[in-house]
Formats: sequence, structure tokens, C-alpha cells
Amino acid sequence: MGLAIPANEVAERAERIRSTLEADGGFAFEGPTDHGTDPILAVHDAGLLRFLEEAWPAARAQAIPRPNLIADTYPTFRMFEGMSPELLASRPEPVFAAGRAGWWGLDTANPLVAGTYTAARAAVDVALTTVDLVLGGERAAYGLCRPPGHHAARSMAGGYCFLNNAAIAAEAIARRTRNPVAILDVDYHHGNGTQQIFWRRGDVLYVSLHADPERQYPFFLGRADETGEGEGSGANLNIPLPAGTDDEAYVGALDRGLEAIASTPGDVVVVSLGFDTYVDDPIGDFALTTAVYHECGRRVAALGRRLVVLQEGGYHRPSLGANARAWLRGAEGRPYDPTPAFGFGPNGSDR
Repeated sequence: MGLAIPANEVAERAERIRSTLEADGGFAFEGPTDHGTDPILAVHDAGLLRFLEEAWPAARAQAIPRPNLIADTYPTFRMFEGMSPELLASRPEPVFAAGRAGWWGLDTANPLVAGTYTAARAAVDVALTTVDLVLGGERAAYGLCRPPGHHAARSMAGGYCFLNNAAIAAEAIARRTRNPVAILDVDYHHGNGTQQIFWRRGDVLYVSLHADPERQYPFFLGRADETGEGEGSGANLNIPLPAGTDDEAYVGALDRGLEAIASTPGDVVVVSLGFDTYVDDPIGDFALTTAVYHECGRRVAALGRRLVVLQEGGYHRPSLGANARAWLRGAEGRPYDPTPAFGFGPNGSDR
């Protein structure tokens, strides 16, 4: 008999961040605008988008007796061991919804429910609206995306992610500016999807600080020897870090990533911002404090490039608002000013 485990990727995450930023009093808020599917299809396989749109209605129509849709099987390479490549290439996408979930999925961490497609599309619109603000003249803007996106590859959802918000944003920037773009991924987990999408692209630099995949998800990608291929050779920098990484060690690794970005052309950096690096995060093992997020935001802004900052992970809900506020205040050049122990009063003042 299975054991029910409470979900980590829940709406409360975004609600806590938003309420804390509202209470700060120093941030302006703007709703997302609809950007349609073209920017998504510039990055993702049309079949993945179609599956996400059809999956839940199909699961209901096929009377799958579960409150969510999770794959029954995945077409791993070992299933086809010893068989000809032609046989593998000729296998059609399954008709049954649970089979389709395996066809387009990486893992069981991505249960689909009634609102998944709508939420994933909305997160993309948040990311692209953030791009609009920055290309429209803002030096930096923050997109409170949920669900996150950096584990979603061109043809695959996975790891709480359905569409890759950061990759879609970076592609939109590259097309609109015709200039190179850098992605700085500071989520606890390696952004395997972002790496895969830009693996052979020389115009998009991907830099990721993350837990060593020897011990942490996604296990099979994220090592330091993965540097890109073809035109993308050298445009992928992975900085895997050990368990217990503290503020000092993390800032040193961040400086290394920022040096790589500073040495390449381009005016815009997309930041995949995760707070699962926090000391109390339930699925991480780093030891970062809220104070270091302020310093990280300050150092990223010191690059002098425009910033499109998009929310990825972070699952210790009580700290999420304070951590986001600290990072963003650092990026804006405002002082650290820790969140008051008893919350905010009127106009963002201490109670």
C-alpha cells in the first residue's frame, strides 16, 4: 500500500512571495498579458503542448480512476535494448492518456490535474510579460512564475515543470534583440531542460549552480564536463556543489558563474531563481541564509546587464517571501532590511 506524501509545489508558495513583496511597499505589480502559443512553439515540440492541453480531458473521458494523471510506464532506452533504431523510431505515441504521460514525461513528480494546462500557460505569459517590461526599458523585472519550468525539455515535462519559462523567455529575447542571451540558473536542482534546449546553441549561454547530480535530482545531467556541442560548445557551464554548501562557498561559486557571463557578449540575463538552496528547504541540503540572497541579488545586478528574473523552486514556505524580498532588494540596490519578526504594518513599515 502506498504512502501519501504532501505536495511541495503548491499555490501557497506564490501566495507567500506575493504577499511579502506587497507588504514591502517598494515593488510595483503588473498582471501578465496573453502571448499566445508561438513563443512556446519556438522552444517546445508541438506534440508536448498538445498533450498538456488534451491530457486531463482525455483522462476523464477514458475513466482513469485517479485524482491526477501520472504515467504508468516510460519508454526508457533499456526497454528497446538490442532492438533496431528503426523499430524504436516507428513506435507511435500511445492513445491512452497514461501512456501519453509517459511518452511526454520524465518522472512521476509531474501529476496533471484539471488546471495544469491553464497554469502552465499562465506561467509562460508571466515570463514573457517580464521580458516585455525589460525590453521596454526596465533594468530588471521579476516574474512570479508557477509552475516552475527549468526541468521541462523540448519534448518532455518533468520535475514539477511542464513548459520551460526561462527557455521560452531567453528564446524570445534572442529573437527580438538578435543578440546573445545568458541564463543564470540558481535553483538547487540542475535545469536539465534548459541545458537540453540550448545544448547546440552558441547564442545562449547557460550557467547553472546546483546540487551535484551524483546525489540529487535529476541525477543523469548536471555534471561539470557537460559543456555543449557543435555551435554550443563551451556555452554550457555547470557548477555542481556539495551538500552543506554555505553562504561563503555559494557566493564564490556564483562569482565564477558571473565571470563566465561577463566574458560573453549580450545585454540581458535571464535568472532562474530558486530558493530551495535555503538551509531549511525540505528537499535540499545546502545551508544558505536569507541574508546571502540579498548579496546574490546585488552581485548579479552588478554585472550591469538587464535582468529578467523568473521564479523556479523553493519549498520551505515560511521563508519564501523573505528570501525573494531579500534577493530582489539586493538586485535593486536597496539595503537588506530583514523582514520584521511580527510582519509589516501599514505601508510596509515594521509593526
